[in-house]
Amino acid sequence: MQDAFFICALLCSMLFQSSLRAQDTTAGTGAFRNMKTVGSLLDDSLKRKDTIDVPFVMTRSPLKAVLFSAALPGLGQVYNRSYWKIPVIWAFGGYFIYEIVNNNNKYLDYKDAYLRSQTPSNPSGDQRMKTLRDFYRDQRDQFYLYSALVYLINIFDAYVDAHLFDFDVSDRMRVGMFRDTKKLINLKLNF
Repeated sequence: MQDAFFICALLCSMLFQSSLRAQDTTAGTGAFRNMKTVGSLLDDSLKRKDTIDVPFVMTRSPLKAVLFSAALPGLGQVYNRSYWKIPVIWAFGGYFIYEIVNNNNKYLDYKDAYLRSQTPSNPSGDQRMKTLRDFYRDQRDQFYLYSALVYLINIFDAYVDAHLFDFDVSDRMRVGMFRDTKKLINLKLNF
């Protein structure tokens, strides 16, 4: 971990030094001229406005998506038009509910068997039945936690998906800082 941090710090320092050298050649010599050039570039970039101020309006409400998913798991995904997530949520939820019912039935069976095995001559009963009863009770409780986790993940997913519904990932999008891809990375190492 420390080696990775050292290598990252070394690369950052080399990049910083190469950018300082590039500034030094364009602005002349001396630290004062570099600072003056950087300050004027910052002032110029703050004055210039290339973007049009259009207020952003979300088309999907995260609160509504959360409430729909809380009412019925998968309904928030319908609201967000993420239809492929619904079978996944319902499959996990259905499987965990099946396991809860199955383990609860086995727990009740072994609980009754353990109670029947307790007699006046053997008040502690059959220990195998007690062990199996405890095992299936623990399994049932674990699947309760798993199903609660799926329910919460369903709600969280609907919330995040509603926030990112309007996020554009098309190929037409372009970052303003990287307009010229030929000059995207300019690294110069001097030894």
